[in-house]
Amino acid sequence: MSTEPLPAASASPEVIGIERALTRITYLSTRARQHDRLMALAGVPLDRAAVALLRQVADSEPLRPGELAQRLGVEASHVTRTVQQLQKSGYVTRVPDPDDGRAQRIRLTGAGREAIDRVRDAGARGMQLALAEWSPQELRQLSTLFHRMVDDFLTHAVDEDTEQPPGARPAGA
Repeated sequence: MSTEPLPAASASPEVIGIERALTRITYLSTRARQHDRLMALAGVPLDRAAVALLRQVADSEPLRPGELAQRLGVEASHVTRTVQQLQKSGYVTRVPDPDDGRAQRIRLTGAGREAIDRVRDAGARGMQLALAEWSPQELRQLSTLFHRMVDDFLTHAVDEDTEQPPGARPAGA
């Protein structure tokens, strides 16, 4: 399997522009200063890893720690430490897994639900300010396209260990 990067010419100018915009927005939204500001507005003293985990649990609770790790793209030990931190703070609790009595799932507490709601509200207020000049139609279109893009990314996600550039032959072929 070749590890050489794909040439830029293999993507259309539109796709290259989208990738650049996503890179910029990811950078802007994940800066430590931005996170600290959001947490201050929300009144929630959590680090980025804890917020990511709370968001995931809130969207699909309850989950096993291994499932959380897979969805967040991190090691299980990372999730275990973060869950312990959130449990001590009263934001999550462990509940028995109804499918396997030996396993546990992670569920939000009332305090966890309130915290993630405040974080989301603070983030939405900031986004509302940034997009204040956009029409409702433009906002609907952007939302639709973002959701479609995420769904397509998930549909076409390839395990990094088996990913091959177009035209590459499998080993031994």
